[in-house]
Amino acid sequence: MGETTVKSLESRTNPSAPIVAGGWARLRARTPRRPRIWFEVLLIAVSYWLYSLIRNAVPEQKAQALKNADWIWQAEHTLGLAFEHTVNHAVNSVTWLIVSMNYYYATLHFVVTIGVLVWLYRWHPGRYAAFRTVLFATTGVALVGYYLYPLAPPRLMNGQNFVDTVLVHHTWGSMASGNLKHMSNQYAAMPSMHIGWSLWCGLTIFLLAKAPWARILGLLYPMATLVVIVATANHFWMDAVGGIICLTFGFAVSYVWFGARPHKLPKLVEPAASTPQGVTRGGPRTEAEEAADADEDEKVGSGSGSRSGR
Repeated sequence: MGETTVKSLESRTNPSAPIVAGGWARLRARTPRRPRIWFEVLLIAVSYWLYSLIRNAVPEQKAQALKNADWIWQAEHTLGLAFEHTVNHAVNSVTWLIVSMNYYYATLHFVVTIGVLVWLYRWHPGRYAAFRTVLFATTGVALVGYYLYPLAPPRLMNGQNFVDTVLVHHTWGSMASGNLKHMSNQYAAMPSMHIGWSLWCGLTIFLLAKAPWARILGLLYPMATLVVIVATANHFWMDAVGGIICLTFGFAVSYVWFGARPHKLPKLVEPAASTPQGVTRGGPRTEAEEAADADEDEKVGSGSGSRSGR
């Protein structure tokens, strides 16, 4: 019994012993740590600044971007799915609706994404880093698309009579048209990060929220965003497909890094603590770990009792 007790204690305190069971994939997986607010704010701010800097530094390649737009428009006609022009003109005829969509396009892209990040940080700290990695990887790989495939949005095509709704209705906030257009690369439409980010938000809410109405809203948000980007003539629907591909890549990167799908990680992060031999442990704990530790505690207690009885 004494030998069993020693082995149990060694397995819990030996740094070389695997803390999390589950095979080689779990052994090489990174353990999420409790996020620090100052670091996250700085990381997000610097990352978005670098993203904007690189995106706008990509050569606009206007001629190639217009050529690619013509090709996509023709491809959609071939598929029988070239509906952007119809949606653009139909929604533009309802002033209050298209003005609302202009502001939706200019603001919710940032507001909702930041809101979901704050929600993750506050209520799902054990999953925050994994979902944030998905978002960062999605945005990072999009830069490759902007460089390799310059694409003009429908509103900038020649001879197709798309309506630039921001110019027509004099709305503010969009860096795609009007006085702010020179601050943004106008020919970086593929992939659509409005779709990439909105789908990230929607899936995150759907996978983690408990309230049915919140999960439904999570699914509706990227669908509404698709309507908006088409109605405002800022994207083809095929740009949305590019955004979905980028998001898929983001989830793959997160899975490889953390060894699990983000929503399968524990919700909370256990504060770092020292074991009896001074080994620091922390990070999320699974129910299996807690049950195993409780079983080991019981064995240790029974072993000590038997020795004292003798």
